Amino acid sequence: CARQFVGDGGTVKGINENDTIVSSTELYNIHMPAYKDSIAKGVATVMASYSSLNGVKMTANYEMLTGYLKNKLGFKGFVIADWLALDKITDPPHSNYTYSVQASILAGIDMVMVPYNYTEFIDILTDLVNKKVIPMSRIDNAVRRILRVKFSMGLFEDPIADKSLVKKLGCKEHRELAREAVRKSLVLLKNGKSATEPLLPLPKKAQKILVAGTHADDLGNQCGGWTIEWQGRSGNNLTTGTDLHAFSS
Repeated sequence: CARQFVGDGGTVKGINENDTIVSSTELYNIHMPAYKDSIAKGVATVMASYSSLNGVKMTANYEMLTGYLKNKLGFKGFVIADWLALDKITDPPHSNYTYSVQASILAGIDMVMVPYNYTEFIDILTDLVNKKVIPMSRIDNAVRRILRVKFSMGLFEDPIADKSLVKKLGCKEHRELAREAVRKSLVLLKNGKSATEPLLPLPKKAQKILVAGTHADDLGNQCGGWTIEWQGRSGNNLTTGTDLHAFSS
């Protein structure tokens, strides 16, 4: 799944789920290339971002989801909304859910992530289709896209996951690769307090390095979400590994 489409890395002040204000040149030269590359390589699903693009929520952005992604780039897979994303189309969230359902489906959302109020979603969408506010052709298109992906994955012929490699999970080879990825991707966000006397690079012969704070020796906090558990968990019994405090000492 290619996510979060598109521009979520360029929001104002870097605030999560905020507005990305960019020119067309910036949008297509900076934020779009990775998606074009992913689609060219056959990615099957795209997730719309929580964020907005020049004031328009991506989950309700017809121009980008249908006009550009599906029509211009020829994306044949399905577009999925993020967790509770339809609720967040309005401010405050869920204040006009009928509008949110209408705007998102018409914009090009094919699959909706509705964790709780799914019966309300089904009732509203059914009513909008019966009233022809949302044409059946839009529903047929969404279903066709979802089925295309499922057929191409062979889910109808072989719906059970292949467990032949399950014993490889957590193996030494994979853990070493993960450690290498961490070493090469860690970013220090603060470079000291003085612009004239930068903290980095640290002297190679530094005898002591202070690692402090609530995350200093908490392996769970350092792993964060999307590791062993979905949203992460504090504590050192989450998995086996080396935290930064131990590494630095």
